Amino acid sequence: MNLAYVIRQLGFLYVVLGLLMAGVAVFDVLDRFGAEAYTLPGASLPALLVGALAAGGLGGWLFWFFNKRQTETFFGRREALLLVALGWLGGAALAGLPFWVWGTLSFGPADPHPFEEFINCYFEAMSGLTTTGSTVLADVQVLPRSLLLWRAMTHWIGGLGIVVLFVAVYSSLGVGGRKLFQFESSGRAGYDVMPQIRQTARLLWLIYLGLTLAEIGLLWLVGLSPFEAVCETFGTIASGGFSTKTASIGSYNSIAVEIVIIFFMVLTGVNYGLFLLVVHGRWRQALRDPELRTYMGLMLTGFAVIAVAVYLAGEPIMTSTTEMVPATWHQVVRYAGFQTAALHSSTGFVTANYDMWPFVAKAMILVLMFSGPCAGSTGGGLKVIRLLVAVKIIARQAERIFRPNVVRVVKVGGQNIEPAMLLDVMVFVVGFVGLVVIGSVLVMLFESGGGPITYETAFSSCAATINTTGPGFGAVGAIQNYGWLTGPSKAVLSLLMALGRLE
Repeated sequence: MNLAYVIRQLGFLYVVLGLLMAGVAVFDVLDRFGAEAYTLPGASLPALLVGALAAGGLGGWLFWFFNKRQTETFFGRREALLLVALGWLGGAALAGLPFWVWGTLSFGPADPHPFEEFINCYFEAMSGLTTTGSTVLADVQVLPRSLLLWRAMTHWIGGLGIVVLFVAVYSSLGVGGRKLFQFESSGRAGYDVMPQIRQTARLLWLIYLGLTLAEIGLLWLVGLSPFEAVCETFGTIASGGFSTKTASIGSYNSIAVEIVIIFFMVLTGVNYGLFLLVVHGRWRQALRDPELRTYMGLMLTGFAVIAVAVYLAGEPIMTSTTEMVPATWHQVVRYAGFQTAALHSSTGFVTANYDMWPFVAKAMILVLMFSGPCAGSTGGGLKVIRLLVAVKIIARQAERIFRPNVVRVVKVGGQNIEPAMLLDVMVFVVGFVGLVVIGSVLVMLFESGGGPITYETAFSSCAATINTTGPGFGAVGAIQNYGWLTGPSKAVLSLLMALGRLE
């Protein structure tokens, strides 16, 4: 393995992360002279500077040191996998450093804060970079604005992946860039529209940036401040879920804001390869994509099931601000529609405490959570294309029971799926679910000493993190947080986030 080359590229990746932290530090300085002066502990600037220096210094040293020891530029499958894995695992430690320094400098034994423990900061940063949206914070709004921005930015840079950004701006990878890009871009991405992978990556980032600017403008028009519009957009476009408000999007109590965010949450669940087709004028081909049609069909079906179940239950709907509203059709459509889009796209924003909804609605939410959006999107989960193939495999096997002589080829969009790919899909699905079960058992074991924990909570915490959804059910539900878990449990869930994001 060409380890020196991998670590050299990893160093450049960390330098980019440090530069982004430095940019947020500049915002911190400018913000102190703005209209909204700081009334919170002011250690955010040194925290960001320490993080920027640590990431930039470590990255620069790795790049310089291993550049001298690099004897070849071979970049194969193992090198690509190792670089992507180290990029996320190490990147989360560096991205969490500003949280830890701020918590350590600003609080003490008399006034404890979750960010005084590094495992909490690592969990929060991993949740940000993997676009999961799970949080250890019971009160998000205690953070200074610069750290709220950095927290949201971890989503944005993780949306298409730090590594894809790396490929887009750094030209030395050559053919290795394609291998790296394939590992970072999950599922059946369909990105081979352009001959050079760096050119494709740059176009993807332009699309990503265009969607970002469009949502910022629309949220600003419907009443959010520029700062809120930027942060909520970062959480939306990356299908992340971090908000500037403790009660998430429900804090704004604005139908206009919710409509804008729903629209972009649905878009973030679409395969970015289809956006490339649209850019090249092949929009009819994009609309005929079977995964896109299944994705939209599943979302509409999920919305109908959830809305009917909540309406028939007749119980008042608790919003994320704990306000109770009557379950009229208007309110049911509003809250069920938002939560369906948020959870199916794996964004994880909340406007309602769906944990109080009837069993049928919660079961449908779990299906949407595991399904996830399209492959090649910024979301997590099994991905619709794998679910579609798995259902076809099960249907074919069921048919063989009654018609053993029939040979049926599995097709998606008129194309035959190779037997090796069918096996890959089923292995992935079984392994994915198996990791959730193993993680649930570990969480229950780690939490057994601190009091009883329900399997619903343990299972949904693992399902929500590996699917990069964010909130789960029970004690990690829509209006809860992960801060009460022990350190080992958070380490397990952080690993599940990384595995779920990298697939």
